Amino acid sequence: MQQLNKPLLITISQALKSARKALEKTSDTPTLDAELLLAHCLDKNQTYLHTWPEKQLSDNQLNCFEPLIEKRKTDYPVAYLLGHKPFWTLDLIVTEDVLIPRPETELLVETALEKIQNIYNPKILDLGTGSGAIALALASERPDAKITASDYSKKALTVAHRNAQKHDLTNNVNFIQSDWYSNVSTSNFDLIVSNPPYINPQDSHLKTTIRFEPFQALAAKNNGLADIEKIIQKAKSHLKQGGFLIIEHGFDQAEDTLDLMHKYYLSKPKNLTDLNNNPRITYATTSP
Repeated sequence: MQQLNKPLLITISQALKSARKALEKTSDTPTLDAELLLAHCLDKNQTYLHTWPEKQLSDNQLNCFEPLIEKRKTDYPVAYLLGHKPFWTLDLIVTEDVLIPRPETELLVETALEKIQNIYNPKILDLGTGSGAIALALASERPDAKITASDYSKKALTVAHRNAQKHDLTNNVNFIQSDWYSNVSTSNFDLIVSNPPYINPQDSHLKTTIRFEPFQALAAKNNGLADIEKIIQKAKSHLKQGGFLIIEHGFDQAEDTLDLMHKYYLSKPKNLTDLNNNPRITYATTSP
């Protein structure tokens, strides 16, 4: 009896080529996506894929990789498929319960560190912490800081706690459940930071890949300004004299955010642009 032919084994290069083609219609970065997902299934880095392109994949590796590519074809975010995302110098756990940290937010961290550079044991409040990205980035740079990080979502706080444990920062950040300032008991912070929901609920961008992220962390009423105004409105009563408020916002909300800071008696408000030259954050102080 003639022996049946066994199916051909698939190499790393063949798997990547097939995945790239499958993702071309969905992703702007099909090559990168394919490499990240295959490296994840192999528990290797991307360099390994290029060093050993002819290495054959095991059934287990293929059974890991193929479903990830199928899900990515639906525009499902790579960060959620991997379960983690780099931010600042940290590798953060991410789930569907939190926003995916973005490079633009590192401008907020840079600005915050600049504002507290001459303050010993600075007291910091991070409103809407999500994965803990901002609070933990600041804690990693300023171990002397006393940081309170709040979020309304218990599920988000669970992820933030996991990230603090992962990076051995549980003693540096106190996580609390709070609807903005509602459960914040102290009122003499040197710095308040926030990346709040700021997208208009009717914005068409909410139908793109960000639709997989938690809606309540993305969108806000009043053309995306409702939560920004809540944060600014009570900032002065929670800051020390000379303290700073720093808020991330949409590229088209810079002037509105400036106006709100004037309205609620914060001084010297200023916009800063991100690497794409979009107005990304606005800060102000309680100093005269």
